[in-house]
Amino acid sequence: MTPHGFQTPMSRRDMLQRAGGGLAWLALGSMLGGIGARGATVNPMTPKVPNFVPRAKSVIWLFMNGGPSQVDTFDYKPHLAKVDGKKLDGFDNKTGFFQDAVGPLMKSPFEWRQHGQSGTWVSDLFPKISQHVDKMSFIHSCWTQSNNHSPALFLMNTGVTRMGYPCVGSWVTYGLGCESQNLPSFLVMSDPLNRGLPKGNALNWGAGFLPTAYQGTWLRPQGEAIDNLKPLITNGRQRAQLDLLAKLNRDSLRDSAIPSELNARIQSFELAYRMQTAAPEAFDIGKEPEHIKQLYGLDQKHCKHFAGQCLMARRLVERGVRFVQIYSGGMDNQMSWDCHADLIGNHRGFAQETDQPIAALLADLEQRGLLEDTLVIWGGEFGRLPVSQKGDKPGRDHNPHAFTVWMAGGGVKGGFHYGATDEIGEKAVVNKVHVRDFHATILAAMGLDHEKLTFKFQGLNQKLTGVEQARVVREIFA
Repeated sequence: MTPHGFQTPMSRRDMLQRAGGGLAWLALGSMLGGIGARGATVNPMTPKVPNFVPRAKSVIWLFMNGGPSQVDTFDYKPHLAKVDGKKLDGFDNKTGFFQDAVGPLMKSPFEWRQHGQSGTWVSDLFPKISQHVDKMSFIHSCWTQSNNHSPALFLMNTGVTRMGYPCVGSWVTYGLGCESQNLPSFLVMSDPLNRGLPKGNALNWGAGFLPTAYQGTWLRPQGEAIDNLKPLITNGRQRAQLDLLAKLNRDSLRDSAIPSELNARIQSFELAYRMQTAAPEAFDIGKEPEHIKQLYGLDQKHCKHFAGQCLMARRLVERGVRFVQIYSGGMDNQMSWDCHADLIGNHRGFAQETDQPIAALLADLEQRGLLEDTLVIWGGEFGRLPVSQKGDKPGRDHNPHAFTVWMAGGGVKGGFHYGATDEIGEKAVVNKVHVRDFHATILAAMGLDHEKLTFKFQGLNQKLTGVEQARVVREIFA
């Protein structure tokens, strides 16, 4: 004020600063109370309208970490048995990871049978999953660009072989939000701790340049799934602390632009508060009836851990969680599906751990009417070679040129097979599906157009599928 009581002129900088503070107040009020200017919500997890009618509302991705062998699981190659023990002429020994350990062609050591009305060939690794082949669409012609686990995992999860990019789960929750406001939108479960995390660790479920609100929440495979879910103070005192924290954040936001990281942090505090009631109930698989526990195999020592994770995944999508990813297999070779040695022991062991729980998940989702709205995905980061890797107990090396994934539920055709590899399963040759095509197909199932789902970063409209052309595999949808 001037000595005469008149208001001093406001500079342009002051005006912008005060206007920015006012917008910050509106945004913060919206995040904490749910409503902002003109009634628009800015809670990052508020359900959003998809680009078109979705086939699925949620995803459960069963990630077979390490790279399962397509020619020993779901890609039947009888010709491989005819050429067993022969040298593969013209083979590039740099295709795999161990170029000095290339052996001759090796037939599948497992027995194969046809199943279902579709007559789908499945090896005897999966006696229970094979009962559900008429619910599945198989893509036999997948291929990738890396024969090394870390970049291949990043590519399969984020569409880029380098670290630091948003994963599929983050893109889906960014595009659609979450139906549950009391649980994280994107949850990840890993193999037991004695096997470790997949290579690349939490970067496989990171949000990259997207706001951190969209990153995956990792659930510990042993002990408390998430730290600090049990409040140490009364509900009233905790609410008072959050209100004080909100006031301090509002004071901070008055004088600056609204940083997305602070917004994400504010939202995380409120979500954590709500989760203290919702999460323990959602994670408590002990409340399930005994016949459901037995269906999944919780009474079986060899598959108990994966059974619990699959059952929890069903409980989570049932409560509105958007994206769940479960990793079978940990960090190192024989602790994952990475069968460089002892193909039989490796794949037999991991198949026994996952076969009953996955079959139960499909059956349970179907009987509850959830399968039609849930897209279930099975696969790894690449496949395996049809030649053997030398050793006392032969295995198979990495193969980026061919691998199989299957999807069930979420509007896909049942008992359907798309694409094909050559007669020995070395390379995808018919209707090849790159990882970015696979990603575009997942987004399409969720009602998202991979060309329109973008985020402005470093001056560019970034996409999960990148700048190269990607194609939705529409043939698999009913």
